[in-house]
Amino acid sequence: MNAGKTLFARVMEFVPWKTFSRIVARRNGGLGTRTLTAAEMFRILAFSQLTWRESLRDIEACLAANASKLFHMGLRSAPARSTLADALNDRGWRIYHALAMRLIARARVLYADQRVLDHIDDAVYALDSATIDLCLSLLGRAPFRTTKAVIKLHTLLDLRGAIPSLIHISSGKMHDVRVLGMLPAEAGSIYVMDRGYIDYKRLYALHQASAFFVTRA
Repeated sequence: MNAGKTLFARVMEFVPWKTFSRIVARRNGGLGTRTLTAAEMFRILAFSQLTWRESLRDIEACLAANASKLFHMGLRSAPARSTLADALNDRGWRIYHALAMRLIARARVLYADQRVLDHIDDAVYALDSATIDLCLSLLGRAPFRTTKAVIKLHTLLDLRGAIPSLIHISSGKMHDVRVLGMLPAEAGSIYVMDRGYIDYKRLYALHQASAFFVTRA
């Protein structure tokens, strides 16, 4: 029987918990918290992502099935669905956004010298979007059709380590090409995109910033 740390506990050791505590304190993330702390909520969200949980019921059942391991995962007990739902509604997303930005900055330093291609020293970015279907009755602010709601996740990926450099969430009706105006263009960098991003005025702005782009004709 393995008496060492669980794999999840080892992954969580890479999280800068002191930095996270300062972020929570700065944004008053601990005020009024009686059940799940911001740190416990992060651990649950990370566990759910790594184990491909698909719903609050799925998360609750999976954590309950691993009750003997929860202490080593940094959790006091398996939370109920209602507790998870309340925490998701009440916790400020900016806490986790600030932590993500710290982790991304740290990762980019680690991969700064990695080459995407042997003969290219400059940074290479991939730009694309993904459409995510949502429940219209719960998210009426993101209507797409009369029967469903949709958001678009626009992502600029640094291919040195597959690290997101830009993430923008929009309604499903926003055209992909508008994201070109949001890009933090870096001189000498190469931006790879599909035909949905062909707009000569916006592409010329990339050229003026001394950046390069690759797309389909």
